[in-house]
Amino acid sequence: MQFQVKENRVTDLKVAYLGGGSRGWAWGFMMDLAMDGLMEGTVVLYDINRQAAEANKIIGNKISAHPDAKARWSYRVADSLEEALTGADFVVISILPGTFQEMRSDVHEPEQFGIYQSVGDTVGPGGLIRAMRTLPIFAEFARGIAAYCPQAWVINYTNPMTVCVRTLYQVFPKIKAFGCCHEVFGVQETMAAMLNDLRGIQGVRREEIRTNVLGINHFTWIDKASYKGLDLMPIWKEFCEKYAEEGFIENPSENWMNSHFESCQRVKIDLTKRYGIIAAAGDRHLAEFMPPWYLKTPETVKYWKFSLTSVDWREKDLQERLERSRRLVSGGEVIELSPSGEEGHLLMKALLGLGDMVSNVNIPNRGQMPDLPADVVVETNALFRRDEISPVCAGHLPGNVLALIERHVCNQENTVKAALSCDKELAFTTFMNDPQVNLTIDEGRELFERMLHNTEKYLPDSWKC
Repeated sequence: MQFQVKENRVTDLKVAYLGGGSRGWAWGFMMDLAMDGLMEGTVVLYDINRQAAEANKIIGNKISAHPDAKARWSYRVADSLEEALTGADFVVISILPGTFQEMRSDVHEPEQFGIYQSVGDTVGPGGLIRAMRTLPIFAEFARGIAAYCPQAWVINYTNPMTVCVRTLYQVFPKIKAFGCCHEVFGVQETMAAMLNDLRGIQGVRREEIRTNVLGINHFTWIDKASYKGLDLMPIWKEFCEKYAEEGFIENPSENWMNSHFESCQRVKIDLTKRYGIIAAAGDRHLAEFMPPWYLKTPETVKYWKFSLTSVDWREKDLQERLERSRRLVSGGEVIELSPSGEEGHLLMKALLGLGDMVSNVNIPNRGQMPDLPADVVVETNALFRRDEISPVCAGHLPGNVLALIERHVCNQENTVKAALSCDKELAFTTFMNDPQVNLTIDEGRELFERMLHNTEKYLPDSWKC
């Protein structure tokens, strides 16, 4: 590490961005870096799609040159993983494993068997098959980090989040990695809107909502919440009673019927009413952990007022982002700086010693969740300070919620083992153990084999033995 610290400012940082051709996460990250005046350095973009990384190099350097930018970062493209990682202070991972063709199988092949997935990238048949092609890549990343930048801090944004982070630690136990997810942020924003709606308290920023976070990624829960000393748990329960049937939409322009990512919060409201604590993720993700209730049929999904995100929509969205990339590169679209709402750059600053910070992250269980096994990856709050992450003790889950989470924790551990050992039978039994896969053994085997075949070109050669 060669960075310099002077007058509460860090320069000469090296950030390796794996998946540097990203047409979403990368742009937001570039904006956040440019708008923060306390860090500067070089971002090295690495992507198997060299052309996409080259485009982002141009976009990143334009963002950095914006007259309103507070920091000047340099962007370049690496020819190899080794080049990208060597000497890096931070490593950011944001990749799409495979293509939309494989994702189409992940999401839509199970529909032939009556299984509907609202996302298909975390649990269920789609999440498991996606993991089989993703985790070998993460194993390669972990080996590269161990060889070329073992002291770097690693920030993961890729799904399936839990098993990706678990793989990094499994392959390189001394790695300093954590996974960031914005799902809890959305619940905090809903709480801010709730305070305006029920108590007339306006202008609350979601960062002012203090929450105790516990669970696993996309199946995260909150058992304590406050705003300036005001206990929000009884107010949330009042909110749930008020909106249990119709749901809650803060902004009418973001109606769930007009967006694949919006909802009326009815799933999290229903889970609160049933279990007594707050389900702290988006409805589309929560539903996949409780499929019989919320995902049985498309009509069930419509009743609960959220959406099944089709791959057709994702492909259309990608085309729009590709067109935007071309405009940004050519100058056809003027770059306007705006924050992404993510916290990655803030956590980087804290790790550099530029101010302590608490945020919810995915890291190995070191006792912060005493009801779950050691070392499994959990999502809780953690204190970030200079070159250190200290998990905040989240306490005990209610027994009824713990029972829901434990099943998925076991499946995730077996998912990692199956992917790294190319153990087809372990992968199949784990596939069948998921609550979404309510099929006979023969039906499950047929679906599993189909999905595995559809992604085989992205699987290690050991699968083909």
